[in-house]
Amino acid sequence: MTRRVGFLVPDAVTLLDVSGPLEVFHRAARLGHGYGTFLVSPHGGPVTTSSGVTLAATAAPPDAGPLDTLVVAGADHLAGEGPDGALLAAAGTLAGQARRVASVCTGAFVLAGLGLLDERRATTHWRHARTLALRHPRVRVEPDALHIRDGRFHTSAGISAGIDLALALVEHDHGAGAARAIARELVVFMQRPGGQSQFSAALATPPVRGDLLRALTSAVLADPAADHSLPAMAATAAVSTRHLTRLFRTEVRTTPARWVERVRLDRAQQLLLDGHSVTSAARLSGLGSDETLRRVFARHLGTTPTEYRRRFGTTGPRSS
Repeated sequence: MTRRVGFLVPDAVTLLDVSGPLEVFHRAARLGHGYGTFLVSPHGGPVTTSSGVTLAATAAPPDAGPLDTLVVAGADHLAGEGPDGALLAAAGTLAGQARRVASVCTGAFVLAGLGLLDERRATTHWRHARTLALRHPRVRVEPDALHIRDGRFHTSAGISAGIDLALALVEHDHGAGAARAIARELVVFMQRPGGQSQFSAALATPPVRGDLLRALTSAVLADPAADHSLPAMAATAAVSTRHLTRLFRTEVRTTPARWVERVRLDRAQQLLLDGHSVTSAARLSGLGSDETLRRVFARHLGTTPTEYRRRFGTTGPRSS
């Protein structure tokens, strides 16, 4: 059976929102997993992307035929003036006949504009998440997630997160082994499953100006399990604990202890997905005990380490 996957591309579409997921399904088809892909636009014909590349020969919605999956790609203007009537009509027609519906980046504004995400969890590019939530208050926007499934609707964050979304769709259809094989072909990470943050603590940290904090934060990121108590870091930096705390609040906008805890949580998440036990993840991340790890997971993620690994570890090695 061939699953037909249609990509709805608006004018000035972000090219990688289309080409990334498209390549995942193309590779899946080459590996024998039965996907056929095609491009659709509101009026058919060529579509110019935001980067100036032209996507030729898109189909008009009436000519698209039946499809298994609809993927609505994003464009910056969708978060600005919003989708126009022609795009909404095209999406409504195609979504009505699809088994499942997905969006990449600001494509979520199209689905939300049709009311398809009302009372559902959804995500988009972090830059536009607040706008989505304000414009569509009935959508339960989760601004930090890479991709989310709620019923037959799937939404993803921006740009490269569309690849993660497509891999998750392939995994749902054909299992983790198929998705892992495609990830190897594309030389991308498999362990960026949905529900995880769009940012690690390292990426979320504002750029520090001073050499002192730059050296300290680099040391913590390199070895989260080392002694990074406030007195130890202050001694390393040869400053008082009060001065170090003031520097963190000024440049990182949090306290040293909270920032170190978030770094250790990031490391523990990755260790769990790599197959480590809860005890091992707690020790190697620097969080210490199983109980501390559980408290940190509950506070930051609202779940337990075991549940996190069960939900998000399907495309990585497991431990017993």
